Amino acid sequence: MTDENDSPDGLMWPPSMMKGIQQASEQAVEQQQEFIQQLLGASTSGVGVPQLGAMSQMATFKTRVQSGGRISIPDAEREALDIAEGDIVQTVVIPVKRNRDSE
Repeated sequence: MTDENDSPDGLMWPPSMMKGIQQASEQAVEQQQEFIQQLLGASTSGVGVPQLGAMSQMATFKTRVQSGGRISIPDAEREALDIAEGDIVQTVVIPVKRNRDSE
């Protein structure tokens, strides 16, 4: 029995909707980066670089989900953000492409 929402390519949503979701997420990242830059430049607000700490740094990259649900942060991003083993980081996960055989 198939659900009317099932698609032959295994995606949950139609490609046009996925493209819209991806564009929205990219816009959100840009807005977050602009917000951080505004915070860094706002000396009268009482929030400065020392209070922001790691919030003033961010990276956007694509990675593949590995066994056990693990993802890897590329070397260049870890070095640029000074991330070491044991550090706590915040992530936003947006599926881009599914590589699955038909089930």
